[in-house]
Amino acid sequence: MNKKRQTNYTQLRVSNIPFDCTSSEYKYYKETIPSFLGEAVYIYSFKENRMLYANGWFDLLGYTDDEITLLTIVSITTPKFEEFSQELNDKALHFLATKSEQLEKYSFTLETEKVHKNGRHVPLFSRVGVFKSENGKITEIMGVSQIIKTLKRGKVMQFSAYGPEKSEFEETISKELFNQFVISGREKEALELAAKGYAFKEIAIALNVSQSAVEKRIIPMYKRFNVSSLPHLINFAHINHIL
Repeated sequence: MNKKRQTNYTQLRVSNIPFDCTSSEYKYYKETIPSFLGEAVYIYSFKENRMLYANGWFDLLGYTDDEITLLTIVSITTPKFEEFSQELNDKALHFLATKSEQLEKYSFTLETEKVHKNGRHVPLFSRVGVFKSENGKITEIMGVSQIIKTLKRGKVMQFSAYGPEKSEFEETISKELFNQFVISGREKEALELAAKGYAFKEIAIALNVSQSAVEKRIIPMYKRFNVSSLPHLINFAHINHIL
């Protein structure tokens, strides 16, 4: 694993300022953003450098909605997932900074773990997406998190990326992402078919990609997970609850 990084691009871009319950934005989002049991939501403004809205965080992580900040959410990741979460957030923001069209269609998901206010560790499935943009720049993002009580954690950390240029987005996040174990949604998709007995050519047809694209998804995992064959890789995936 890499030595812990000295800088965090995401932390430098977000504030420790909670929402203002008297603001027009908060009142609007409170009336229009649906709330669901077991789900926590936030909307953060890069334009105003603060939370605009938050809901459900006390039940999830023990923080009241009017005290939770994006810096808090970013900072309370458990040590096991800290580098993974930081790198993913940083690379996603760097990628999106290069785009100026259809920004609201981009998002990413990750399985992570946060430290509850009382100190216990909480496994979360989170989705972060661009909520608003102006003149080709992101102005607001939305994050939605849920506790995954039945989630079984192995050594491998998982994420997926979505958007008009999904492949480029996910490849950018994956590129030199970690020396620790990680798997992307596209890699898992191909591996699931391989585990069902599909040949690479058949996987390519099923996913509507080239055979070389399938090979680029699966073969690099041999070295990353220190396995010597496809059956070995599939066995590793089962042991680590990927499949």
